[in-house]
Amino acid sequence: MCDQFLLDKEMSSKPLVNCGKVLVTGASGYIGGRIIPTLTGRGYDVRIMVRRKIPEYEDMWPNVEIAEASTLQFDKLLKALEGVDTAYYLIHSLLMSSNQFFQAEIQSATNFRIAAQKQGVKRIIYLGGLGDESNDLSDHLQSRIQVAKELRKGKVPVTVLKAAIIIGSGSASYELIKDVIEKIPVIVCSKHYQTKCQPIAERDVRKYLIGVLENPDTVNKDFDIGGPDILTYKEMLVKLAEILGKKRVFLKSPIHSSKVISYISSLISSVPAPLIFNLMDGLKNDVVCKHDDIKNYVRINRHRYKDAILHAIDSEAEDNVITRWSNAYYPHGHEHYTLETLPAKPHYSASYSIFSNKTAEQLFHSICQVGGKHGWFHNNWMWRIRGMIDRVLMGVGTSRGRRDYTSLRTNDVVDFWRVEKIKQNQELTLFAEMKMPGLAWLKFAIASHENKHKLSVTAYFQSNGFLGFLYWTFFLPFHYLIFNGLLVQLDKRS
Repeated sequence: MCDQFLLDKEMSSKPLVNCGKVLVTGASGYIGGRIIPTLTGRGYDVRIMVRRKIPEYEDMWPNVEIAEASTLQFDKLLKALEGVDTAYYLIHSLLMSSNQFFQAEIQSATNFRIAAQKQGVKRIIYLGGLGDESNDLSDHLQSRIQVAKELRKGKVPVTVLKAAIIIGSGSASYELIKDVIEKIPVIVCSKHYQTKCQPIAERDVRKYLIGVLENPDTVNKDFDIGGPDILTYKEMLVKLAEILGKKRVFLKSPIHSSKVISYISSLISSVPAPLIFNLMDGLKNDVVCKHDDIKNYVRINRHRYKDAILHAIDSEAEDNVITRWSNAYYPHGHEHYTLETLPAKPHYSASYSIFSNKTAEQLFHSICQVGGKHGWFHNNWMWRIRGMIDRVLMGVGTSRGRRDYTSLRTNDVVDFWRVEKIKQNQELTLFAEMKMPGLAWLKFAIASHENKHKLSVTAYFQSNGFLGFLYWTFFLPFHYLIFNGLLVQLDKRS
């Protein structure tokens, strides 16, 4: 509420009167999840589009219509766009290989353009990336430019906002540079660290996205958006080090390969290697606003880089990270079986339990504290080793931590797990996103038993062939050591 009040106060435009339904795609993503309460707070009739509908969305965004659809499922996409006046296109497939994500981006944009035109959508607002088309752009930036062109091939007017890196609590760019400064005393910089960038505060991105909606004169126009500071990537690191009070030494690097630098960075960062590579591949291109026409249409007081960093740090300290890059990052892809939708029982399972005198509420609260900076309460070194192995194999590892350290909701990340199901005071099911030959789940459950409660944890594994069998057989002896101790600690900490 406080954030919404401040944002409204900083806006120069007024909410549109009698505006039709507004669709927000990419609602489970970083920017999409933040613009929704901003729109509803200003009185707009909002529908969100998500791949999978979960109960928490109704709690997070009351009075918002939820459409379960994908841009690659045309029939569902048509239904999601029915009766929509304005659609925000906030979809980006950063996770795949270069060829895969480029093809997926174009196909998604093509389907969206055709479906929007069929349903009589009056306007599309797209958030893309800054980049000079005359230069040899990275695949990441090139794909964003091509998406804008694809959306424009139809009859529906398109407004395009182009931004460089976005700084805010939970953004991948912010967490990456913060990890570098916090964890590396001697920072080796390649020549690309002298590339110029115009970072923008996440709050300012939201204001621009709302501002163009509320100004009809922005229809069918492109706008570069950025903060007031133009910095090299090295200057951004130096400024962050000053803010955090860290003394760091910067040296020139003989290595300039984005892939090598991305891999090394991933070993110390919460951001996985594939995502870092897509971010760092753009380091070879200056990403600076060439035009400032946006100031003639949307007047805001932009936040400097330092202010954006301080606001992000404050949000983390207050445990108030609304959305995070990990919300939309699925290493296994978006489509996989859940524990409940598997055609048959998982190939292997192992269950452990204890009885407790604690209440279900106390036990469940303790369960929801696992992971992140709190660790796993028992044999943390084993979890860390498994996370290190995963990182070396270019997996997500345990350094992703958590979005929030006091509560969990469906789709939240907990180290190398993701919350698949949460049932208050009864069950927490986590899906494994580490590298392994199969699919795995960890299910915590609380059940009444006479005058006590039975606290249990069950590991499930759906093997992918003989290699999966070997994997399960190797780790099975460690389960007893890990899970029995974990249950005891969960009971003690309740």
